[in-house]
Amino acid sequence: MLTLTCPYCGVRAEETELAPGGEAHLKRFGPGSTDAEFEGYMFNRANPKGVHFERWRHAYGCGKWFLAARCTATLEVFGTYKAQTPAPTEEIVAAIKAKRPNWEPAQ
Repeated sequence: MLTLTCPYCGVRAEETELAPGGEAHLKRFGPGSTDAEFEGYMFNRANPKGVHFERWRHAYGCGKWFLAARCTATLEVFGTYKAQTPAPTEEIVAAIKAKRPNWEPAQ
């Protein structure tokens, strides 16, 4: 079972206590964007086998949204961080690179 630590309240919660919110760090397109940009934002998502950054909500706890870095193949969690953070923290990047030396963040 997937277990994540909420960076706001510090509670280690199983996935049954959380609500998934999809891929993290998406560039949002809205008014003024082209149809292709908006379509890409709405429907195109990465589906990697490996390191992935996701949004989660502590639904049965503090109710706040946060971000998690995990491996989709093994469910290994590299860390969680607050939703307002624009990119993974240095500690999380270091944890990923410690286990996967060839990993590079997507641009």
